[in-house]
Amino acid sequence: MIPTLRRRMRSLPVHVTAWGVGVVMITPLLYAFVSGFKSTDQLSRNPFGLPSPWVTSNYTDILASGAFWRMLGSSTLIAVGTTVLTVGSAALAAFALARFAFRGREVLFTLFTVGLMFPFAVAILPLFILLRTFGLLDDPWGVILPQAAFGLPMTIVILRGFFREIPGELEEAATLDGCSPFGFFWRILLPMARPALGTVSVLAVVASWNNFLLPLLVFSEPTWWTIPVGVQQFQGQYATDIARVFAYLVLAMVPALAFYAVAERQLIGGITMGATKG
Repeated sequence: MIPTLRRRMRSLPVHVTAWGVGVVMITPLLYAFVSGFKSTDQLSRNPFGLPSPWVTSNYTDILASGAFWRMLGSSTLIAVGTTVLTVGSAALAAFALARFAFRGREVLFTLFTVGLMFPFAVAILPLFILLRTFGLLDDPWGVILPQAAFGLPMTIVILRGFFREIPGELEEAATLDGCSPFGFFWRILLPMARPALGTVSVLAVVASWNNFLLPLLVFSEPTWWTIPVGVQQFQGQYATDIARVFAYLVLAMVPALAFYAVAERQLIGGITMGATKG
């Protein structure tokens, strides 16, 4: 009984810290959610109290707007396209860099790792000129392709480390059974790498969903505006209606929070498995 009590006392600071961090993170979300049910006059008179009355029209008007759903669909399409292109290309590159020995392999991998230190903002001007040259402005591919390119370094670094942990004897056995290198990659390596693939997929989706600068640069027409651009435009349009802005921010966060809630186990499982393998 006493050893159990001692273990619990030792873990008490960790639990208190975790609860404290959780409260600090959830409080702004709850405040924004409740504030979305107020009017701007209520916010100015009673910013921290409950709504009286509850103004549900702030949320319902946004949900009834076709522009919000169009931005949601645009963000989803771009995030899915970016993830498929990033993970598919990075998996093939990581497979070659992890399982094949060729001259210049480490130099090539180093070039990818250097890409981790290359800030996206530095490439804005040349990227804009390149996209205009190829006619990719106001085109979803103008966002998907650059996002995939900038997501490759991190994805390759993660997948290469995972692929290198696969025993070489397994590949030799597959080769003896008549399996080609690509067959080994497709039939054996990828199924075994599902935790790592899930982790990099979640990271790619989140990075694409939160990207604001590139869609703002590429899309001049509202047809392909994404959720972050929509938030900025909505805030400018309803600058005096703070309560409605709060409602829009909450609805804009819901898809990302729901996705993370579903993918949380996959993300944490992939990270912990990589840590265990390391």
